[in-house]
Amino acid sequence: MGNLSSSNPQVGDHLLDSTHPLQQRTIGLTGGIGMGKTTASNYLANHYHFPVLDADLYARDAVTKGTKILIEIQDRYGPSVLLPNGQLNRTRLGEIVFTCQTELLWLEKQIHPYVRDRMMADLTAIDRLQHPIVVIVVPLLFEARMTDLVSEVWVVYCSRPRQISRLQQRDTHGQMSVEQIQARIDSQMAIVEKIRRADVILENNTTPTALYQQIDAAVHTFPPARPSF
Repeated sequence: MGNLSSSNPQVGDHLLDSTHPLQQRTIGLTGGIGMGKTTASNYLANHYHFPVLDADLYARDAVTKGTKILIEIQDRYGPSVLLPNGQLNRTRLGEIVFTCQTELLWLEKQIHPYVRDRMMADLTAIDRLQHPIVVIVVPLLFEARMTDLVSEVWVVYCSRPRQISRLQQRDTHGQMSVEQIQARIDSQMAIVEKIRRADVILENNTTPTALYQQIDAAVHTFPPARPSF
């Protein structure tokens, strides 16, 4: 996809000239773990000043100390899923759910409704005349059946070796083995299937600049040109 604009106007200019009607767009940004969703969403937020709603932040809120969902997690798995300060022991929970599909599905069933409700409430609160383009970042956009909240789906992807390398770099304490990383990758929908369902495909195997150029092109293309295979 070529870059359709070299000026990259800010959201205050509505990204559109007088010949292009103002369009409301809700972009659903997804992709595999460690493939570059945060890099893409940060660029959309910082360069274009689009409102960005992040499902991961809502999911963290869902399991803070004292919440109903965290209590249910403790009831199911015992005290080992809590740290001494009463917060969730994410490492221990990950060891449980990423080795058992049944437990992962149970956990997602607790968290996804909370995330969806928060996402819908915040979407409703945004002034769409002032912010015609909004981005929601949902790693499990398809799996959690949240595609009805968006007008277009953007999938960012990279090769599996690069994905594993990035996840190893992110794991600064060296707590996860390669096998554990692969289990987390495999717990999500295959990236080839996400790509098949995408309206916009963002390849992230090289540099951030190359990714940003693809994002610029996608922002300035409406409706998005659905890829064909």
